[in-house]
Amino acid sequence: MNAAPSPAPDAGSTTSLNARMAWLHERIREHHPQVHRVAIALYDARLGLIRTYVSSGDADDALARCEQPLDKVPSLAALALTHDTRVIHDLAQLKAPLGERTAWLLSHGYRSSYTVPLHLSGEPLGFLFFDSRKPGAFDARLPDALQIHVQLCRLSLQNIIRLSRAFADRAPGVGTDGDRHGDRVAGYSRIIARAVAAHFGRSDEFVEHVHLFAPMHDIGQPGAPHHAPREPGAPDDEARHLIAEQVTLGLRLVDEVMEDTGGALASCARVLRNIVGDHHEFLDGSGCPRGLRGAEVPLEARIVAVADIFDALSSGGAGTPHERNEDALARLRRLCDAGKLDPLCVAGLAADPDAVLEIQRRFSPVG
Repeated sequence: MNAAPSPAPDAGSTTSLNARMAWLHERIREHHPQVHRVAIALYDARLGLIRTYVSSGDADDALARCEQPLDKVPSLAALALTHDTRVIHDLAQLKAPLGERTAWLLSHGYRSSYTVPLHLSGEPLGFLFFDSRKPGAFDARLPDALQIHVQLCRLSLQNIIRLSRAFADRAPGVGTDGDRHGDRVAGYSRIIARAVAAHFGRSDEFVEHVHLFAPMHDIGQPGAPHHAPREPGAPDDEARHLIAEQVTLGLRLVDEVMEDTGGALASCARVLRNIVGDHHEFLDGSGCPRGLRGAEVPLEARIVAVADIFDALSSGGAGTPHERNEDALARLRRLCDAGKLDPLCVAGLAADPDAVLEIQRRFSPVG
C-alpha cells in the first residue's frame, strides 16, 4: 500500500519556501519520478546578478551561496529577454567552458534540464529549473505536464517580490533618489548573511529574504513625528522614546500589509517583522524597544543592526572610502568587545572589503 501523501503546507503558516518546494517536488515525483531536482534562482536587478535561492533534490549537498552576473550567462539572459523556455536533453554534450551551475549538475549526476524564466509585469525575477539524472527526460510531453507546478512556483515568487515592493516605496533611502541608505544597508546585510549562514544553519532563502527586507528596517520612520538618528552606543531616554515610536508605526504598517495578503507570506513576514522590530536591540540588553539579550535578538535583526550602524559610521567624513570603512569596522569591533553586537556578523562584513566598496560606489548618495 502506498503511503498517504503529506499534506500541503498551510499557506498561513511559517513554513519556509524551501519546505514548500520540497512538498511540491514530492507531488511532481508521484507522477514524474524522472524529475530529480527543482530549484529557483533569484535575479537581483539592482546588481545584475542571479543567485541560488530555494531547491529540492536528491543530491547529498545542495548548490548554495552561488551567484553570477546574468550577462555572463548568455543563454539565461536570452531567456529573460524573450520569455522562452529551454530544454537541454544532455548536459554532457555542452561545450566547455561550463558555467558553475552546469558543472555542479554534471558532477552530481544530472544529465538533462528544463528551464523556465520567471517574470513579474514583464520584469525578470529569476529562473525555475527542473533537472533529471536521465538524458532526454524532458521530451515534448513532460514540460507541458509540469505547467501547473510552474504556475505555483511563479506565484510564490511573485507574491514575495510584491510584498517587498509594497514597502519599498515607503522605505527611506531606497531607490534612485536620496542618500541610498536603505540600498546600502541591504547590500551590507546580504554580505553578512551570506558569510554567517552556514554557521547558523541558514539557507540561501534566508540570505535573500534578509537582503529583500533589510531596506525596510526603518519603515516606520517617515510616519513618526520625530526621527531618531542611528548612534553606535546605547540610546538615551529621548532616543528610546523616538525609536519605540518608529518601531510601533513600522510594525503596524507590516501587519496592515500582511493582513491584505491573507497571511499567505507568513514565513518571510516573520523575517521582515524581526528586522523592523528588533534591529535597534543590543546583545547586552541595552538596546530598545524591548531590551532583548543574546539569542533573544533574531539573527536577521543582528545582521541589519551591524549593517545599519556601519553605514552610519562610514558615510561621509574625512579620508578615503577605504579609510572610513576601516575606522567604522574598528568601532564595530569595540561594540562587539562591549557585548553589544554579534562578532560573527562584524567579521562577515569585514571579510569582503571589495564587495563593501562596490556597494558604496553603486549606491552613493544622489543629489
